[in-house]
Amino acid sequence: MSAQISIGLPDGSTRVLEPGATAGDLAASIGRGLAKAAVIAEINGEERDLVTPLSDGDAVSIITADSERGRYTIRHSTAHVLAQAVLELFPGATFAIGPPIENGFYYDFELADGGTFTPEDLERLDAKMREIIRERQPFLRDEIPDAQALELFAAHKYKCEIIRGAADDPTSATESGLVRTYENPPRFIDLCRGPHVPDTGSHLGHFKLTRVAGAYWRGDERNPMLQRIYGTAWESKAKLDEHLTMLEEAEKRDHRRLAHELDLLSFPDELGPGLAVWHPKGAIVRKLMEDYSRERHERGGYQFAYSPNIAKSVLWETSGHLGFYADAMYPPMELDDGVKYYPKPMNCPFHILIYKSNQRSYRELPYRLFELGTVYRYERSGTLHGLFRIRGFTQDDSHIFVTPEQLPDELASLLDFVLSVLRAFGFEDFQAKLSTRPPEKSLGSDEDWERATDALRSAIELAGLDYEVDEGGGAFYGPKIDVDVRDAIGRSWQLSTIQVDFQNPQRFDLEYVGADNQRHQPIMVHRALFGSVERFFGVLLEHFAGAFPVWLAPVQVRVLPVRDDHETYAHRLVDRLQSEGFRADAIGADEKLGARIRKAKVEKLPYVLVVGDDDVEHGTVGVNPRGGEVERGVVVDDFVAHLAADVVARA
Repeated sequence: MSAQISIGLPDGSTRVLEPGATAGDLAASIGRGLAKAAVIAEINGEERDLVTPLSDGDAVSIITADSERGRYTIRHSTAHVLAQAVLELFPGATFAIGPPIENGFYYDFELADGGTFTPEDLERLDAKMREIIRERQPFLRDEIPDAQALELFAAHKYKCEIIRGAADDPTSATESGLVRTYENPPRFIDLCRGPHVPDTGSHLGHFKLTRVAGAYWRGDERNPMLQRIYGTAWESKAKLDEHLTMLEEAEKRDHRRLAHELDLLSFPDELGPGLAVWHPKGAIVRKLMEDYSRERHERGGYQFAYSPNIAKSVLWETSGHLGFYADAMYPPMELDDGVKYYPKPMNCPFHILIYKSNQRSYRELPYRLFELGTVYRYERSGTLHGLFRIRGFTQDDSHIFVTPEQLPDELASLLDFVLSVLRAFGFEDFQAKLSTRPPEKSLGSDEDWERATDALRSAIELAGLDYEVDEGGGAFYGPKIDVDVRDAIGRSWQLSTIQVDFQNPQRFDLEYVGADNQRHQPIMVHRALFGSVERFFGVLLEHFAGAFPVWLAPVQVRVLPVRDDHETYAHRLVDRLQSEGFRADAIGADEKLGARIRKAKVEKLPYVLVVGDDDVEHGTVGVNPRGGEVERGVVVDDFVAHLAADVVARA
């Protein structure tokens, strides 16, 4: 009899198994519950299928269906089932890539007739996928030579591009001339990195196909337009139902719909994709956001700056943008001086020039500049999404120049500043992401990157924030902190960012004179608090479902006279409210009172005041607050005091 094998577990204990035992056997030996919940295993740091044989001394952890990595695998496997269903129901169709994404998955296809999927097609595909799942088809991993793979996928041109290395696939792998595949024999095979659930009947079935969209192959509009089917998949029906309920609520809160219904802004075709115009009500909210930002920055020791919207190419060459960011920049304009000018994608080089305009002393540092600066980025048309992905937008940009000794305290102060402003806008649930050096597209020494990363990590930990590390996710000039907020229905949004930059001070030869009377190089910190005003507005609109808090509401109070003879009193109330700085209007009695109240509710106004005979006689109002109980006979002075307190409560 062969010697038994010893397997190390995450808690430091070991498990003894028979030779040839698999990761699935390990889960079963620990307990029936774990065996049932197991999806894949991590073996010596590598994720593998449960059928993978174990060796003596392996360190193994079992990944279960209710973990994020388990759900990722479930979604990945469900995407394969979708692809098989499409190829079976649509002869001549070809497939491209199908990765898991946050809360779901997608797969891209090209139909033989160049057509599109219909809602009825999604119903047919749903039924076919459930049939495949009931068959419990195994997921079998293999690695085959490139030449064999090209022959196997000869009918699928997008797969052949991936095999030849002309296109990336986040779910495939080519190693040492071998292409990894996963097969559900005998009907389906795909390029795939894996791992997968053991078979189509394991943990699959709690899914829904949600929508179809167009997507250019490799994200390039010069390539063919493919049909992208989106879906969501979970480990249980309860989790699926919970997510679908959230999607229904998210649809009601879609900022594009609300912006139209509430007359806040629009995206006219005449402007071109990704460009918005702000209507008066939306502009009021935007102005309040920007005014509050200016107020906080002024109190925080920042100095205001303004910069032009274009600059000569030499500026972007020096900053590194043309070397690392050109794909996201608009083409240049060549003017009568023969020099190329680019619309600005970022504000930072202009603030660098302001710093450089005079000799600086260490006594001036930290030197903090703030600008609400409009920038322009070429986002591909297929990626545009209302205010969330837009081509012209305004950043609340700050750039701070510090000495190396000042960096830790400045970062801690910055993060505290960011969180306090986000709280003023109604957010309380935060998580941070620390993004480190990109391995291929970055500048500077390892030592600089380590110093910057350590300083950012210390700031996060000092703030007591939960955080995760995004390896390789930093900017080309330095690491960064991204702050995510969770909204009213549980979605996570990345908003604020803080970036440490050792590179631009070097590239622009920035200096300050130190206490030793010698010249030193400052460190530059980039910080966007809203991220962009437009995107932040969209997040706020969805977070509040259009019902802005009183201090942000375009109209805070509407006064409704019961009859025509109450209108004079109503307008006197509006005059008083406006004179005290509140945003109020009155709607005459041309329509029935009930219809006017309903209209105010649809507009999500914080307060509706109804005035009749008793109110005119006694100087009172009937207060109909959004989401609250109606009060009659409220003294006007008392209401005004309450309204003022409600506005001040923003802080």
